[in-house]
Amino acid sequence: MVTRLRQLTDRHPRPVEAAFLLLIYAATSNQYRRTDTDTIWWPGFVLAAIACTSLLVRRRRPGAVVVLTALVTAVAGIQGSMFGPLLLLPVVVALYELTLRASQRAVRIHSILAVVILLPTALHPDPGGDPWASKAVSLAFWILLPVLYGSAVRARRAYLDSVRTRAEDAERTRYEEAQHRVTEERVRIARELHDVVAHHMALANAQAGTAAHLFTTHPAQAGRILTELTGTTTAALRELEATVGLLRQPEPAEESLNPAPGLDRLPDLVAAFAAAALHITIAVDGPVQPLSAGADLTAFRIVQEALTNVAKHAAVNTAHVHLAYSDAQLTITVSDDGGPVTPPRAPGGGFGLIGMRERARSAGGRLRAGRRPEGGFAVTAELPISA
Repeated sequence: MVTRLRQLTDRHPRPVEAAFLLLIYAATSNQYRRTDTDTIWWPGFVLAAIACTSLLVRRRRPGAVVVLTALVTAVAGIQGSMFGPLLLLPVVVALYELTLRASQRAVRIHSILAVVILLPTALHPDPGGDPWASKAVSLAFWILLPVLYGSAVRARRAYLDSVRTRAEDAERTRYEEAQHRVTEERVRIARELHDVVAHHMALANAQAGTAAHLFTTHPAQAGRILTELTGTTTAALRELEATVGLLRQPEPAEESLNPAPGLDRLPDLVAAFAAAALHITIAVDGPVQPLSAGADLTAFRIVQEALTNVAKHAAVNTAHVHLAYSDAQLTITVSDDGGPVTPPRAPGGGFGLIGMRERARSAGGRLRAGRRPEGGFAVTAELPISA
């Protein structure tokens, strides 16, 4: 029944409000009678109308309505109306609304004002009525009742609002986390695609150019390079297929590129670049330590991308890879001996350095890239061993 009444109030607020105020007016005006004649006198209708009409603005001016209804009730009581709960009904409604909307300090101040205003009425001699002590206790009870009940309702509303807010925050956090994971996965796949495509395409382009250059003077060597070009394109298609397969997985799978390339494949990488006329030297300092799967893949991709950039942009035929192992860190340096640099075709640079920095950060390391004082270009990555 309470739920239906609340739904009716939500659907038709004005008719329900009007019916509520008319009901209060009927109950209140019946108490505005002189105790000596026991008949309703015309000022009683006016006072009841003033008190009930003021309740229309109780949500906007709750404090003023409490004071006004208390004054009207006090005047009616002094004029001889019967003191009781029905006479105090407008004050009770106003105090309840004040408790819901005002601060505790305002509620205390207006409750005290209502008691001060109504106390002379409660103590006014009433022939044949209740003693003054009983009326004083009744006044205190009907002043405290709306304040206590309003405080309970306000606390419950605040609790429900906080629960709703927490639920909305949790839902928003879950959505943002899901979006963040989706974005991270898309960036990871894009980075893999870039590394695979850029490396193999640059290698294939270098091999094709070398074969075309040697076709007339050294046909046998050109034929061998073309054979290696076939292997390069086959490897590119195989890795590209494995990487695109990530998009078809119902859940992100790190094993989609198994076996994941690592530093143990550096000899194959060196041989592939050698077929493209890029000679690579590898130097290792410190005892070689096994890397975690993530650090191993990151290290290989950084070396691969750095050498690809040398093959694409630096007019040199030699590059150097230096691996320095320490207790907790692997430092990778890929450098060249200098020479004219071909800028990237894309305005503002490509995605090679961006991808290498992202890989280094995702593994818990960092990456630096720039020209060397002695000439050439160097890429240095510092990766934790157990990333």
